[in-house]
Amino acid sequence: HRPKVNKTMPSPKAKNNSGRSGSVPGIGNNGRYEFMSLNRTPSPHLLQRQGSDPTSARLRASESPTRRRGSGSSNASSSSAAGGPPLPEEDCMRLNPSFIGIALSSLLAIDLWLSKRLGVCACEESPWGSMRPLMKLIEVSGHGIPWLAGAAYCLYKSDSAAGQEVMLNLLLALVLDVILVGTVKAVVRRRRPAHNRMDMFATFSVDRYSFPSGHATRAAMCARFLLAHLVLAAPLRVLVLLWATLVGLSRVMLGRHNVTDVAFGFGMGYCQYNLVEALWVSPAGLQSTLG
Repeated sequence: HRPKVNKTMPSPKAKNNSGRSGSVPGIGNNGRYEFMSLNRTPSPHLLQRQGSDPTSARLRASESPTRRRGSGSSNASSSSAAGGPPLPEEDCMRLNPSFIGIALSSLLAIDLWLSKRLGVCACEESPWGSMRPLMKLIEVSGHGIPWLAGAAYCLYKSDSAAGQEVMLNLLLALVLDVILVGTVKAVVRRRRPAHNRMDMFATFSVDRYSFPSGHATRAAMCARFLLAHLVLAAPLRVLVLLWATLVGLSRVMLGRHNVTDVAFGFGMGYCQYNLVEALWVSPAGLQSTLG
């Protein structure tokens, strides 16, 4: 007769938990997950496993705050070091724009919108396309070639010394206007509106640029010149002012210029007349200078 011996078999779950707790960090003896202390230095075995896992390494690198903050500079430096082209300036985000920059951007947007709305004679299919021939006639009346030819002809045909003096200074004023407007256009290089049709009368190289309007500067300067040096009746003086206004308006209606081009042109032409008055030349003074 043998005594009974109670033999208890170990539970597979307990065995697995005990084995897992010994191999996997963060799991206690009771089979539950435990939080690891941040101050505790991980074991070398854990560090070796984390460093050998490429997926966890990439995740740690992408989630690093330092990498996120310096990702732009690191990418830019890596692209420059690799010899790639730098990012264009317009693609970069500008933070905290200045008040002047915001005002200029808003003014430019309003200028483009208003110019497109007022370009009602830009083509035959425009709302006022039937008035396009009339607008083009006004355009020719403000062109530089008719004014230069007319001033030279009047200077040649004038019999009085006073008339020759006036026509001489008008001719010099027109030449000065062409030089100043061409210089500003070459410096600014603002393109003409997109809805413009390049069917203008007698264009030159700088005429592909829009700022400022040469017709507007010429109209303002010639209007002041005629009103100051020619004795005109009241109705004729009104017609001169109306002509200058229609010349500037036709530039926008035909789609040749933006509104700011014409507005600046009027102001520039007004100031050009003051310069002509300051540099007034008499026939006697011109002869003494040439002699």
